[in-house]
Amino acid sequence: MTADAPDPLYERLTAYAGRPAATAGTGKDPVNLPMIRHWCEAMGDTSPAYRGPDAVAPPTMLQAWTMGGLAGHSHGTGRSAAYDELLGLLDGAGYTSVVATDCEQEYLRPLRPGDRVTFDAVIEAVSHRKTTKLGTGYFVTTRMDVRVDGEPAGTHRFRILKYRPAQRNPARPKPVQRNPEQPRTAKAKHEAPLRPRPVINRDNAGFWAGVAEHRLLIQRCTGCATLRFPWLPGCNACAGQEWDTVEASGEGTVFSHVVMHHPSFPAFDPSGEGGPYAVALIELAEGVRIVGNVVGVPYDKVRVGLPVRLEFLRTDPDLELPVFRASEGG
Repeated sequence: MTADAPDPLYERLTAYAGRPAATAGTGKDPVNLPMIRHWCEAMGDTSPAYRGPDAVAPPTMLQAWTMGGLAGHSHGTGRSAAYDELLGLLDGAGYTSVVATDCEQEYLRPLRPGDRVTFDAVIEAVSHRKTTKLGTGYFVTTRMDVRVDGEPAGTHRFRILKYRPAQRNPARPKPVQRNPEQPRTAKAKHEAPLRPRPVINRDNAGFWAGVAEHRLLIQRCTGCATLRFPWLPGCNACAGQEWDTVEASGEGTVFSHVVMHHPSFPAFDPSGEGGPYAVALIELAEGVRIVGNVVGVPYDKVRVGLPVRLEFLRTDPDLELPVFRASEGG
């Protein structure tokens, strides 16, 4: 679709911009310490700011206090009729699949135990029709304004893609399986899909320099000796700005994991077929956690607590990544 091509559906969809997406919402529970504790345990956040009599809630919990749970919100609150109509229009036009793409949050004041959250949301924008690898559809952005006692506490923008799945080509030849340890031919190197390039900036350049030397470096605050990963410009325990590094031993265990089934992405699967493949949160022996691929066992053999060992995998001539190898009997 060209920029000048008419799109009658888009014109109908944009009429919903500015209309409410949720009205008169009230958090099902006040801000409370047990939920804060569960969140911090799940995220591995040990900051003392989230414990004790003067505790505040982690800012990234902003949306958690607005969620209706499995039972949903009470009648007359939560999602609006206008939002349901908008999604109904998209469903009726064949854009029946949905995927959340991203969110943005702004924090205006800390939330403390006992605070009762209220919220309203608006349909902020609907994009022109877009074509993605998943399929063709429209991005819908909502903005939620969160308050406590009428005072603004934060803003949460949430974006989804409502799309019509792309048609797979049944005539496409099945990729030839190969041993990932074997070198590619010059032609295969040119044709093979590449993994996304990591974003390297001044805050994490030292980490990637270590990877190039087959070293997994962890930041250490020189003020309080707290280890941190991923790399950050300051210490989340004492706010110190000075740091050095320690090299990880390479030993670790699977803390949690997911199996990626869709979308198919051959670059992440040594067989070239695009998956499924396992992505895990690895707890290193030093106590910090890192996300990486688990190799050496089938994806359905990965489990919580599985011992793994760091190694470095060259995925293409220009990229080498830390991965974690397990054994069938591990």
